[in-house]
Amino acid sequence: MNAIMMNFDIESSEARRSKKWEGLSEIDQAISDNRLMEYRIKKSWADPWGRKLTITVLLVIAAGFAYLAGTSAGLW
Repeated sequence: MNAIMMNFDIESSEARRSKKWEGLSEIDQAISDNRLMEYRIKKSWADPWGRKLTITVLLVIAAGFAYLAGTSAGLW
């Protein structure tokens, strides 16, 4: 028995293989962005003005949610 393999069979398997791994570059970029964001948060928290600003913004947001919750509960 003589088996003849056509060239398009080899090319199509290589094309499928390359498409299979395309998502890894997106995952790599996401991991890189996550580390960059973590670095920025740590750097901002180490800065005294950045820490004060972060605490102030979080307190304002918490006060806004507390006001809305109190209003919906009929407290004021």
